[in-house]
Amino acid sequence: MALIKTMPMTTSAKRNVEEFVDRLFRTPVVGMDFGSLGRMAEGFSPPLDLVESEKEFVLRLEVPGIPRENLDVNLVGETLTLSGHREKVERQSNESILWEEREEGRFTRTVKLPQSVDATKIEALCQDGVLTVHLPKATPAAKSKIVIKS
Repeated sequence: MALIKTMPMTTSAKRNVEEFVDRLFRTPVVGMDFGSLGRMAEGFSPPLDLVESEKEFVLRLEVPGIPRENLDVNLVGETLTLSGHREKVERQSNESILWEEREEGRFTRTVKLPQSVDATKIEALCQDGVLTVHLPKATPAAKSKIVIKS
């Protein structure tokens, strides 16, 4: 038996593994076939932050270079889906690529919110390459005692 010493995962590697597992097992996908799994892997995944205050959740998604017309925000129940696409950069015929890191194509990020939000008051703003979505928390239903009739 051989012992193997492993190195701890870097933050970005850990995040990539967590996102992969999240996409495969936790994200609700309806009608997914194996062909769409491959197409999902072709896209990219812009980073996001989700924070909570007493009255709302605020989600910030980095989308530099993506016009707001190419972005969609949808809420179904407590699941928020953000999607969009970045166009391919057209190059001159006399250019050759020396280094290329900018990602292109489609992306979808799905977030399960910790509690219900008021869908009628959601606001989204795209400014300086950051999509900010304000999700006001739904007010809890008032408790009421129900009288039992005899």
